[in-house]
Amino acid sequence: MLRPFEGRSDETDWVALREVVPAATAPLRLRAAPDRDVTLSTVLPLAWPAMVRTDGRVFLGLQVPSRSGDVSRDLAAALELALAAEPGTSITLPGLPGPGPRLQDLLDDAPLEITVHEGFDYWIEGAADGEEPGEDVAASMERANATVVPTVRLHGVQAAYWCRMKERAHLRWVLPEDEDEVLSALARIAADGGLGVGPDTRYVGAFRAHGLLVPVWDLPVDREAAALEEPVAALRARLDEALASTDALPPEARRARAGLMSRQLTLR
Repeated sequence: MLRPFEGRSDETDWVALREVVPAATAPLRLRAAPDRDVTLSTVLPLAWPAMVRTDGRVFLGLQVPSRSGDVSRDLAAALELALAAEPGTSITLPGLPGPGPRLQDLLDDAPLEITVHEGFDYWIEGAADGEEPGEDVAASMERANATVVPTVRLHGVQAAYWCRMKERAHLRWVLPEDEDEVLSALARIAADGGLGVGPDTRYVGAFRAHGLLVPVWDLPVDREAAALEEPVAALRARLDEALASTDALPPEARRARAGLMSRQLTLR
């Protein structure tokens, strides 16, 4: 399915957590059991689709391979298994999930409240009390922590994340609008020279993720996330104005659009 999270107001956040953010959690609220403690996690130990802690708390892993071609159905199948499992159980899918509910059917409509983490220590039940994980989980956590890129979620717009690589920092921003409309709007902005997000920044291209466009900017390595809040909010305002335009693209914008379309990226 091209857009597995379509229909949710936080569709872009689901895409960002699946494709952009290394370590993050968000509480989930079930329609049928609103008091059940369920947490979404970008990654779980040993790439489990889900797990149930000994205290009964359910964790659902988001960054797992799709089996059925519909990520939402796969995640719902893992969640249903976890909800029915005994405490202390790790969940594996026995095969392709058959027909059944999708995440949109199981979860209420409240938007995700995301917490970005520096690593995966939150996997460990009782870590704050000094409890030690099992050997397999500890090894998995060590490997996962070694891959975590420092990441910060921006507050002024939805689904925009600053991250710092070795030599550059980047802004990755999942946009909710139709890809063709976004490209045309970005082209209008680029033709006017307004596609930057502050001084010494550069739009480098975009990649597609679950039917949405994710533009990427290069930033100076010492540019912190807080410095992006104002210029990104200003760019969102320019984008909204460009999206609202019904005028045909002028020649300079058509040229800019062709250039934008040629700059497709592979995230990983």
